[in-house]
Amino acid sequence: MLVASPKWLDTGSNAWQMAAATFVGLQSIPGLVVLYGGIVKKKWAINSAFMAMYAFAAVMVVWVLWAYNMAFGDQWFGFLAVLGVPKPVLGADFLLSQANIPSIATSGDSAGMPPFAFPMATLVFFQFVFAAITVIILAGSLIGRMSFKAWIIFVPLWMTFVYTVGCFSIWGGGWLASMGAADFSGGYVIHLAAGTSGFVAAWVIGPRIQQDRDHFPPNSLLMALVGAGILWLGWNGFNGGDPYFANADASAAILNTNLCTCVSLLVWTIMDSFAYGKPSVVGAINGMIAGLVGITPGAGYVNGWGAMAIGVCTGIIPWIMMNKVQTSALFKKVDDTLSVLSTHGVAGLLGGLLVGVFGCGDMLLYLAPDGDKQAPGMSVTGLLYGDSGNQLLMQLYAALFIIVYNVVATFIILKVISVFVSLRMDETTLRVGDDAVHGETAYNFGDGEEPAVAE
Repeated sequence: MLVASPKWLDTGSNAWQMAAATFVGLQSIPGLVVLYGGIVKKKWAINSAFMAMYAFAAVMVVWVLWAYNMAFGDQWFGFLAVLGVPKPVLGADFLLSQANIPSIATSGDSAGMPPFAFPMATLVFFQFVFAAITVIILAGSLIGRMSFKAWIIFVPLWMTFVYTVGCFSIWGGGWLASMGAADFSGGYVIHLAAGTSGFVAAWVIGPRIQQDRDHFPPNSLLMALVGAGILWLGWNGFNGGDPYFANADASAAILNTNLCTCVSLLVWTIMDSFAYGKPSVVGAINGMIAGLVGITPGAGYVNGWGAMAIGVCTGIIPWIMMNKVQTSALFKKVDDTLSVLSTHGVAGLLGGLLVGVFGCGDMLLYLAPDGDKQAPGMSVTGLLYGDSGNQLLMQLYAALFIIVYNVVATFIILKVISVFVSLRMDETTLRVGDDAVHGETAYNFGDGEEPAVAE
């Protein structure tokens, strides 16, 4: 049976959304799998990488069965705009229909964006890869001691009860969106959430054994750099896909992303050089990540000057957080393995607040799919471009909600899990690492027998 393509389908925008989603997926598989596997101590390479791979697969199943509609579907409670109705998205009629987010107006003079030009299947997959990378980022705080059994349970529960609430509230047309809070591509929904929840989880689960805290060298910096490079360029899909059209703003968001990241990496390297006398590769990776995270809330809302300014800020403030605050006696009580709080939590918070400062009202313009007329546009204006401070206040409200909700909900989830399984590995397993957890090791030599190495 021959059926004509629907009039709403724009092949260019659909192709870009699917490509952007694939780029974001590559950030997790293999990006963070390789980055985590390389940047940790050798005995934890397999476990760290596998935590990321498991999470990617588990989130997909949860996402299509109920979580997508909790994040982007019809509002569940009429009086509380924080969650959508949980239900699957697997029917043919749904997957092939025109994409839409019910709680966000997509037509009429007051619409924030024109009707989507691609099917629901594209939107579901695009948003899935964002959901998956969030909990994978969170895993960076827990590497080297969380029980894999507990992780298996934690991922679907956190995705269901934590991620969906922040997502619906800001991106799904919930109460924060209606107030005017802006998060272009996940500084709050993804990075602030992951950094906050990861820190809470690290506190509840407890620290690594002392020998790992004292001596935790990367087993392969080259591998870590490969993962970091995939993460960096994959971010072109992360921020470039969120205008939802292959338009001028997508191009600007990609340029801003890379500009901010380059500046942040350079500033972080300079900070390392002044503080420690040597430029650090691990430091450069952290500076890169902080820049990517910091530009994410405002990638399409700020101009190039704003992007550079944010890069300077993310090269300095998260550096101070990681190298001074998180090494203080108070913060050292919580063992945040990869300093996710600094590079994601603080950088995401910083970037979100700076939207209220550097947001440029001329930046965001949606073009209708046929390309010959302008559709209703939306923009964000910060203090430097005439706003009275209202946008900055909205950004602060949104940040506080994400922080408080993630702290409380993550704590409750972990305490419930702990009733049924131990949250951390036993001491013997913690001393051995991958071989005790999975019966596998990252590197074998000679005939396959790994030589004994004293810790």
